[in-house]
Amino acid sequence: MSSAKPVVRVTVWGEYRHEKSNPKVAALYPQGMHRAIADGLARLGGADLAVRTATLDEPEHGLTDAVLDSTDVLTWWGHMAHGDVSDAVVEKVRRRVLEGMGLVVLHSGHYSKIFKALMGDTCSLTWREATDKERLWVVCPSHPIAQGLPSYIELPAEEMYGEPFGIPTPDELIFISWFTGGEVFRSGATWRRGNGKIFYFRPGHETYPTYHNPQVQQVIANGVRWAHSGLRIKDQCPNMKPLEPLPADPEAAARPTVGHK
Repeated sequence: MSSAKPVVRVTVWGEYRHEKSNPKVAALYPQGMHRAIADGLARLGGADLAVRTATLDEPEHGLTDAVLDSTDVLTWWGHMAHGDVSDAVVEKVRRRVLEGMGLVVLHSGHYSKIFKALMGDTCSLTWREATDKERLWVVCPSHPIAQGLPSYIELPAEEMYGEPFGIPTPDELIFISWFTGGEVFRSGATWRRGNGKIFYFRPGHETYPTYHNPQVQQVIANGVRWAHSGLRIKDQCPNMKPLEPLPADPEAAARPTVGHK
């Protein structure tokens, strides 16, 4: 009996807009943030992760039916162009998550259409782009997403995100951030929606080299593996026949038949 791990098919999605318009971002990520994230996953995942990328300006944002049908886990980074994402594509992604596709939402993806749709909340927060240091404390060291990490990750410079964070209470809280300015933030949290698993991970502002950090790359790789359910259960609302004989219903003949779908 084979004990080989299943290959997890990962699609790394990114806007790929800042890198084209901001020289500082282009210098940090000459092939795009999505490529840096994908390269980290490929390096850490080896043969267990099959990684590809998709970007906003591709047809259907690179998320065609064929791509989504062959994606086990989708990672999402967006910022300056949340409004440019097609509602039809968002609905396709939402449906795939409910069927069992994993979703890893990164940094400013907290304000993306897809994250808001799945959270059912404002997803608002406080922020500051300055000279803050970020220290991400691991508050659930036994969780699979925290495996291989020290007790905290320290980033010398990052954008600050602060509470209150308009999200539903997480199923699991894995990281809490502290910033030099004194703020704290729930920086690593998970939820389940339908048959799918969702992980939000905070760091990753475009003007900092965060996605080149090996520990950040490790968290994303761990998050992808955790979010892989191996399931695809399509939504249905069938009319169920009884398993046992039912007693006669004297009013059945007079009752109108109404279908749900």
